[in-house]
Amino acid sequence: MYSEKSSAITVDTLLAGRVKLLQPKKGYRVAIDPVFLAASIPVESGETILDVGAGVGAASLCLAQRKKDCKITGLERQSDLVLLSMENAKVNSCSTRVRFICGDLTDPDEDLEGSEYDHVMTNPPFLEKGSATLSPYVGKALSNVESTATLENWVRFCLSMVRIGGTVTFIYTMDRLDELLGHLGDGLGDKIVFPLQPDSEKNAKRVLVHGKKGGSGRTCFAQGLILHEADGRYTPEADSVLREGMPLLL
Repeated sequence: MYSEKSSAITVDTLLAGRVKLLQPKKGYRVAIDPVFLAASIPVESGETILDVGAGVGAASLCLAQRKKDCKITGLERQSDLVLLSMENAKVNSCSTRVRFICGDLTDPDEDLEGSEYDHVMTNPPFLEKGSATLSPYVGKALSNVESTATLENWVRFCLSMVRIGGTVTFIYTMDRLDELLGHLGDGLGDKIVFPLQPDSEKNAKRVLVHGKKGGSGRTCFAQGLILHEADGRYTPEADSVLREGMPLLL
């Protein structure tokens, strides 16, 4: 089991210290994507959430910090990250309402069979298998590049795990937005495409795609959010999410 004194990990924080995060010192490191993903989930009291590809639990823990009476399950295939996520739930005093399961979405754990969640959130690998040189760090390679599951597999699994009327939210690379929307098809209605721009002069690299299972409305392309001012500081809108833990209204 990892501990805060382990030389293989670092102890970091999110949401201005409100979330404590143990994560590997080398390999995949949490950035701002899971914070924005968690902020975009329209969760209500008592609802259930599935975090697919949970990593060390960053998105789950940020959401649990904002909404303290919801139940969250995180699914992650890398056993070492699952151990860290379980430790993170304990460190953040939310292990009674946030749990993590080790499993592959192509062969889901029996604990998930028959489950239907109110919300599913996910941050899939951005790169197609064979499209990039793999990192020497296995954890980073698996987080960034598709392996056993393609984007289509990811979409099908997420749609299968949410109830009718529930929501599915992706944070993804803008480079593959058309592909993601194609796989979602009519399986998700009332879709909102919400770009995250680095600054006002640059095109978005990340995008939130949110929709409702069983929804019939057409896709809405929102203005999105600009993350940085000209001097590099976060904009007030971005800062309210990243530091204050405020919800992001899509």
